[in-house]
Amino acid sequence: MTAHRLHLALVTETFPPEVNGVAMTVGRMAHGLRERGHRVELIRPRQRGDGAPLRDEMLVRGLGIPNYPELRFGLPATGRLLQRWRQQRPDLVVAVTEGPLGWSALRAARKLGIPAISEFHTNFHSYSEHYGMGWLERPLRGYLRSFHNRNLATLIPSEDVKTELEGQGFGKLEVVARGVDTSLFDPAKRDAGLRASWGVNDCTQVVAYVGRMAAEKNLPLVLAAFKQMQAIRPNSQLLWVGDGPERAALQASHPEQLFAGMQRNEALARHYASADVFLFASTTETYGNVTVEAMASGLGVLAYDYAAARAHIRHHENGLKAAFDDDADFIEQARYAASYPSVMRELGLAARQTTAQLGWERIVQRFEEVVHQALQRAPQSLALGAS
Repeated sequence: MTAHRLHLALVTETFPPEVNGVAMTVGRMAHGLRERGHRVELIRPRQRGDGAPLRDEMLVRGLGIPNYPELRFGLPATGRLLQRWRQQRPDLVVAVTEGPLGWSALRAARKLGIPAISEFHTNFHSYSEHYGMGWLERPLRGYLRSFHNRNLATLIPSEDVKTELEGQGFGKLEVVARGVDTSLFDPAKRDAGLRASWGVNDCTQVVAYVGRMAAEKNLPLVLAAFKQMQAIRPNSQLLWVGDGPERAALQASHPEQLFAGMQRNEALARHYASADVFLFASTTETYGNVTVEAMASGLGVLAYDYAAARAHIRHHENGLKAAFDDDADFIEQARYAASYPSVMRELGLAARQTTAQLGWERIVQRFEEVVHQALQRAPQSLALGAS
């Protein structure tokens, strides 16, 4: 239990049971903070199936995000937040996402003199080029910089994101990494029956991709790398776990591959552990939760040398890394993975050991530390409210 319990208002456009890295992270953080005695107030868009708000929860209207129909952004709620926080003032507002709801929360916090921090989870300004809207990158980056720089601190998940954002004029950046649930993602979840349903045997090297099936994830490189792996091991199989706008076209053009769709919780853990190698070719991540989930599941992981892979993979010790955005190197590493399956199994075992140090309790403690440091730096006019 912490010495100073806080009333924290977490404002987020996404939350479980939505399936994405931000939702998972904020869900884990909210749970961990409550376990440590803090009061966590959650402000988020209403999701399909929601009933009346729970205690310490405020639901707002939302709209679907273009190209992300499974997600919603919250509409501005400045008036409701002002009324709510005048009645019960939080010690700190945490703007998890940068949409209209997050913007309105920061506006309300400034009007009431409540300290605020923000979090940077997604490179939305980098996504624009993948959707034929490269001209949006500069104004989006400008908006994000303005959104974050007005706060006491901005939490980012890795050192390389910090370096990148500092080069773009972002300030007051604090690294708070992400954890992984090693009791859920575990090599022991390997399921012979599931593999049999895929039509593979013990000699088959199952190569997995887990994540959103969208343009920004660099899926053509996954296909190209797997093709080279299959040339070395003809009975290899490619497993796609997830959904998104590219799935239908991929499934139509590659009916011989395995498409498992969206998987959650125990089913997701079994899919990870029942594969052998994990390919992650994305170049737009701020962290990449799937990288550490695959490591915890005992897979031999190949990813680009940045984000979670840079933080946690030691090349040829507990996984494989390719030079960032170097297609040829990524394919060469994939060929190595296909050529030496016994080595990949050893790397997967070492990866599992690495993730033993990435439990969520440590991450929550680090978040707590950053919050207290931010509050100590707050101007006297931003006095702590009564919890």
